[in-house]
Amino acid sequence: MYREHLQLDISDFVFPYGTLDPENDWVKLAHLIPWDKIEEQYAKHFVNNGHPAHPARCALGALLIKQRLRCSDEWTVKHVAENPYLQYFIGEKEYTNRCPFGASTMVEFRKRFSDEDIGAIMEMTIPRKKGRDDDDDSTPPDNHGSLLLDATCCPSDIAYPQDIQLLNEAREKAEQTVDELCKANRRKKPRMRRKQARRAYLRVSKSKKRSQKLMRTGVREQLQYIRRDIGFVAALVKSGGHLTQRQSDRLNIITTIYEQQRIMYETNTHSIPDRIVSFSQPWIRPIVRGKAKVKTEFGAKLHVSLMDGYARIERLSFDAFNEADDFIPAVERYRAFYGCYPGRVLADKIYRNRENLRFCKEHGIRLTGPALGRPPKSSGESKEAREQEYTDICDRNAVEGEFGTGKTAYGLDRIAARLENTSRTVIAVALLCMNLCKRLRSLLRVFFSCLFPLFFSVDDCTLAAA
Repeated sequence: MYREHLQLDISDFVFPYGTLDPENDWVKLAHLIPWDKIEEQYAKHFVNNGHPAHPARCALGALLIKQRLRCSDEWTVKHVAENPYLQYFIGEKEYTNRCPFGASTMVEFRKRFSDEDIGAIMEMTIPRKKGRDDDDDSTPPDNHGSLLLDATCCPSDIAYPQDIQLLNEAREKAEQTVDELCKANRRKKPRMRRKQARRAYLRVSKSKKRSQKLMRTGVREQLQYIRRDIGFVAALVKSGGHLTQRQSDRLNIITTIYEQQRIMYETNTHSIPDRIVSFSQPWIRPIVRGKAKVKTEFGAKLHVSLMDGYARIERLSFDAFNEADDFIPAVERYRAFYGCYPGRVLADKIYRNRENLRFCKEHGIRLTGPALGRPPKSSGESKEAREQEYTDICDRNAVEGEFGTGKTAYGLDRIAARLENTSRTVIAVALLCMNLCKRLRSLLRVFFSCLFPLFFSVDDCTLAAA
């Protein structure tokens, strides 16, 4: 069941200890979000029966508070119960010393907003440029502005994957499944040699010098134990046992890990398609980034476009993909939003394939970077062209700065959500929070420019006001 909730103004909030400061950041952030439009989309997910659900402002506001304060669900509840500005931000009408939701409800809030829903909200909160009139279609618009494209990985909060550790966890889960089936069907537990399997695992994991021979021996032993445990489960099911949905999903993961590790052991390789690196989160895949700090990360790959400093999600996937495939759709989204193609696109060399270069040439877009093929012996570039290329390289660092800000200040460096859909929501909410805070800073620039006009340019004030 869902009830209609109207927009709450600061004058409607009842605070027994005075009045709220309208210049507070949380009050200003609340005014930047189109709550009414979000309520309309949010209400479509409910039917008119059952207990009344929390409004969209409460659900989304709680997620934004958690992401901006970088705290746990429990501490989010405590902060809301203590802070009247946070209570106003989530749509409460008066101050109370209790939070309207519990820590476990935060999980449901993340489930109710998908990354597509958050992406639609991001589009609502991004300001439009002042420029060509959208109703004037007499002449085609000239290319204007810059589009920045780049991809990064948002690592998940999992242990660094090791084959021996993953196999040991799969073996323990298989033993747990056997115990549950024996207890449910009142059968005697088979002899499984658990202590021997545990000692075989510890002999490898606690070894200071892990030679290749020792690792292969440990992997082979764990594979043998897992194969026998799977046989026990199959025998119990054949004799009348019944697997629950949770046990069936667990067994599917165990068998998949066993087959992948067996193939890699027999072929003496360390790579396989759709490789599982975490038993608790089997959808996570290795993302090879080739960075100096770490070459491979484990989490979701995020492709972002930056327009006027505001981030948009082009693609979010736990599987590796080529971000160059999203080049043309990203440019078309820019044109749909601003009414014209960008004057230049700042991106890595991976985007400079023949299809993208041909598209840029047809629409008069400048894509910086070297030409395809072998570089000529003499560049023949003018001084202006070299300076322009250097300027483009410097301007492209803005998207790297956004990634750094997101990972250091908004929690994109470690995604602690335990489900696939909630992990996507956490990443999308972090980008939404970044855009809102950037827009809030733009409003502050306008405010201070009125007080100190000599220190701010007219272009900055115009852009912030837009």
